[in-house]
Amino acid sequence: MATILTNVRCFAVGVDLTGVSNKVEISAEVESKDRTNYASNGWKETIGGLASAEISGEGQWEAGDPSKVDDASWSQLGGVGPWSISANNAATVGSLAYLTNALRSDYKLGDAVGEVAPWTGTAKSAWPVARGQFAHPPGTARTATGTGTGLELGAVAAGKRLYASLHVLSVAGTTPSITARVESSVDNTFAAPTTRLTFAAATAVGGQILRTDGTAITDTWWRMAWTISGTAPSFMFVDALGIQ
Repeated sequence: MATILTNVRCFAVGVDLTGVSNKVEISAEVESKDRTNYASNGWKETIGGLASAEISGEGQWEAGDPSKVDDASWSQLGGVGPWSISANNAATVGSLAYLTNALRSDYKLGDAVGEVAPWTGTAKSAWPVARGQFAHPPGTARTATGTGTGLELGAVAAGKRLYASLHVLSVAGTTPSITARVESSVDNTFAAPTTRLTFAAATAVGGQILRTDGTAITDTWWRMAWTISGTAPSFMFVDALGIQ
């Protein structure tokens, strides 16, 4: 069945680009290397070389604070950070997500008089693209320590990694701080969860991405958890998890 794109979400480091973008594309490719030889029976043979991915987007230009596309693009140009993109599903918990660590490689703005001010930008992968699920929604404010919904992502085979992105979209309160972590469990009860990844404490808008070390993990259930401190703290954030 054909899909009409109406509900794609795009998060770049600490910015939600959804409300100012009307086109987002993510592509991945593997170099084709020729290995044809005299035993190839007249057929060309190829093997896979280096893999890469690219994210491109465009939309309506805005500026004026760190949550706007212009401020974020200028500050991140030439920098590497997390990107998480939904697949037309509004980034609800358990919905499909694509996440990676990417270099903000170019940014363009401006057009003719009378036009809606546009922007375009590209980010190139610094890590593999992981296909997974959103583990925390962007529209839920958290004011106290807690845990998220469990997701059955599956086990991590030896040589594979669990990737986790964190996008802190807004922060309020006096000396607010949030430390997020990824937990795994043998089942959906999380009776004795194991912490697999811990993000650095965040006190401002921004983003982080982490991955496990390639050791096999037999647990199949995963969730986000967080510790919040400060006076009247409030955080809006989004997380995505994937195995690659």
